[in-house]
Amino acid sequence: MRPVLFAAVMIALGAMGGNAAGSARNLYGVTHVDIAGRGEVLDQATSLIREFETDSRKDPGVIRFEVLQQDGHPNHFTIFEVWETRQAFEAHLATPHARHFREKLQPLLGSPFRESLHRLL
Repeated sequence: MRPVLFAAVMIALGAMGGNAAGSARNLYGVTHVDIAGRGEVLDQATSLIREFETDSRKDPGVIRFEVLQQDGHPNHFTIFEVWETRQAFEAHLATPHARHFREKLQPLLGSPFRESLHRLL
């Protein structure tokens, strides 16, 4: 894991310390998004990502939803999500705003989403 991303994830996890009792069953998602291009393409993608972040923070079961933009590489983003349960995460994926986001972002991608799900040890 890149040092900057690792530090960002550790800071985000540390800020959630108050939720330690239920954290073992929480679902953590990390998605890397690579946009192919700059200028208008990057502006369009950034707008879609910000809209997705705003909408996703309202979904039932979301604990945290953050989007990071890599310093020095503005076309690389990381979406960091924490959900109460896998069911909440799966319900989020089925929402119209999640489907819209993936559909509209797909043609702007430089590589496929790199998505992984995690649980705390």
